[in-house]
Parts: sequence; C-alpha cells; structure tokens
Amino acid sequence: MAARDYESAPASQTLGVEAVIRGLAKDLESLRAGKITVQDAMARSMLAKQIFNGVRIYLTGSKLLAEQAKTIEGPAE
Repeated sequence: MAARDYESAPASQTLGVEAVIRGLAKDLESLRAGKITVQDAMARSMLAKQIFNGVRIYLTGSKLLAEQAKTIEGPAE
C-alpha cells in the first residue's frame, strides 16, 4: 500500500480491525471444533481486547487533534 493510500484508507482498514475480527471468528470456530483449548481462545481474545483498546485510543486522539487543528495560510503568490 502506497503512502497516499495509507493516508486515505479508513481507520479500520489502516489499523487492521477487520483482520482481528476475522481472526476472532476463526478462533471461535477452532475452539468449537476442538482444535484449540479454552485457554488459547481466552489468551487470543485478551490480545484482541488490547488491540481494540489501542484502536480506541488512536481514534480518540485523532478526533481530538482534528478538532484542535488550525488552518495555516499557504505562501503568498
């Protein structure tokens, strides 16, 4: 992904939220199928929770910065 694409991508895509959600769904399927233990599933869900906390902090910070941003005049032509 180019720098420009990264800047214009939705936050959920940029931060990989969709991949985390897909991973959690796969973990649930694996747990139900007996492929992973309850402890493994709990550990993975706790990691996902921390990722979502980071996303929340990122979005809160972005919103705060956007609200406080000021327009800067360009060079005089």
